[in-house]
Amino acid sequence: MKTFRIALYPGDGIGKEVLAESMRVLSAVQSRCGDFTLETTDLDWGADYYFEHGAVVPDDYLEQLRAFDAIFLGAIGDPQRLPDSTTLAPLVQIRQRFDQYVCMRPARLFRGVKSPLANPGEIDMVVLRENSEGEYTPIGGRARVGHPEELAVQSAVHTRKGIERILRFGFDLARTRRNRLTLITKSNALVHSMVLWDDVWDQVQSDYTDVETNKLHADAAAMDFVRRPDTFDVVVASNLFGDLLTDLGAVVVGGLGLAPSANIDPERKSPSLFEPVHGSAPDIAGQGIANPVACVLSGAMMLDWLGLGDAASRTRLAVEQSLEAGETTPDLGGTLSTTEVASAIIQRVGSH
Repeated sequence: MKTFRIALYPGDGIGKEVLAESMRVLSAVQSRCGDFTLETTDLDWGADYYFEHGAVVPDDYLEQLRAFDAIFLGAIGDPQRLPDSTTLAPLVQIRQRFDQYVCMRPARLFRGVKSPLANPGEIDMVVLRENSEGEYTPIGGRARVGHPEELAVQSAVHTRKGIERILRFGFDLARTRRNRLTLITKSNALVHSMVLWDDVWDQVQSDYTDVETNKLHADAAAMDFVRRPDTFDVVVASNLFGDLLTDLGAVVVGGLGLAPSANIDPERKSPSLFEPVHGSAPDIAGQGIANPVACVLSGAMMLDWLGLGDAASRTRLAVEQSLEAGETTPDLGGTLSTTEVASAIIQRVGSH
């Protein structure tokens, strides 16, 4: 019996709801498989924690998290009470300090789910977002705050090492899928950072001549995510471009309620983090209508990462069958509550 230590970080808003229901699903999968145990620890960090302790996380939060095999996150953010720059700061630090340089975000159009596109085709792509540097590196500052001459400088940092390792991860992943890789660039305007990406791309792709490749500027990629999303397989992008494109990718396959993600340290020196792409959605928090599927699928990605492939497959199959049967929340045109969707998935886990 394998035992894995999992940090449960519900966060704010619907994060608490979808994580609780996802853990019900994973507990059912654990019981069904019978060859592993998820030993969980609940972390009460977030906006509520801030108003008790003056910070959204304790000072030693990174040291606490380092002891776990994986981190399972619900959602972070409480914009009515705290600025996002406060609530999201620990998440950025986790990604960077734990060197989770691969943000993996699949987008797949499931049977039973209607795309907003008229002729979407069979969409099944994975966007790999460089997660450790790029545009989200907190380098810069503001001067003459509050004056008419106020200015802000935000510097993006791109390194040859960072670009090469995300590209190689992408090529290796493409070899396990449909053998196609697309690089997102913008070297026609960003003549230093994106030209470096292009240069490293030219070097790395020569080691993967068996993989079909193409390169798109970010604006053209956004157009093609709508015009012909079924042509994409593995997509590699910088931190900012990947963040923007993955929201679009989620929408064309039905919405953010279906979009899982993983923040991975491929070297496994630190725990990886798994979370739905959607935010804390305070406008619907507490109503019991949040879609738990993105979080459940993030849990399946966590199981895969832990080497529990059978459990991950069972989870995804149960989700697929549930969606095909129309067992969904209102965002997808269904009538079920968050808990009822999770229960429907659990019932299908038990029938496998």
